[in-house]
Amino acid sequence: MRARLDQIVVDCCDPRSLVCFWAGLLGGEPVDRALGWSHVEPPGFVRLAFQPVPEEKGVKNRLHLDIEVDEIAPAVTEAERLGAVRVGKTVTTQLGSYQVTIDSEGNEFCLFCD
Repeated sequence: MRARLDQIVVDCCDPRSLVCFWAGLLGGEPVDRALGWSHVEPPGFVRLAFQPVPEEKGVKNRLHLDIEVDEIAPAVTEAERLGAVRVGKTVTTQLGSYQVTIDSEGNEFCLFCD
């Protein structure tokens, strides 16, 4: 058997708001679905779906997205304009640079470049 990744599902309190953030960051059109779900299909990326749950995020993510960008500083500025919050400082290693950020519901993601 060979499995295929269909979508990444994010539990959240406000799917509509979160899908607008991620559509703004990655591209694609926000889509509202039945039962309060929303999703976006960014170009060249798997669908991101947002599922309503009653509880808020309580601990560190066990999974996060790494989003490749051309330059860290302008990408962070744009993410912040959309509602992201930067966590700490930009880190540079032999593999490149990255900035940890969180979306409006506290989901961590990294903006990185080589």
